[in-house]
Amino acid sequence: MTDVVFTVGNVLRGDDGAGPLLAQLLDEQPAPGWIVVDGEDVPENHTHHIRALAPQRVLIVDAAEMELPPGEVRLIEQDSVAEQFMVTTHAIPLNFLIDSLRETVPEILFLGIQPQDTSFFAPVTTTVRSSVEAVHDRLVRGEGFEAYGTVG
Repeated sequence: MTDVVFTVGNVLRGDDGAGPLLAQLLDEQPAPGWIVVDGEDVPENHTHHIRALAPQRVLIVDAAEMELPPGEVRLIEQDSVAEQFMVTTHAIPLNFLIDSLRETVPEILFLGIQPQDTSFFAPVTTTVRSSVEAVHDRLVRGEGFEAYGTVG
């Protein structure tokens, strides 16, 4: 069975680079059972690749404005992704992307990381970097994401 970590974000926008940072960590130290696809800031350009992989599960990871302290990580209910939580640096709203993937993927999870600073040319903050590293560790150890709780 194939599972895909689909990271989204813009490396030029500070903490919005959380997703691509996770992709980099997974390239350096892969998580057993997971394939990483870095959608960067144009995730819609990668849906065909994900469909070709025919995954059972896709975990989308992106910065999400959840009105929580910086670095907090939560699963976000799919119906709430676009309306409430997205850092809007992407060409199309992620709910369209999710709806497209739903046609062929049995399970889609969305993991949001609360950004602190998404200004242009800012680095990923230490707080968000630590959270991304913790998500990476969970993936490598094969742990689930329920411990993060859900918003939406």
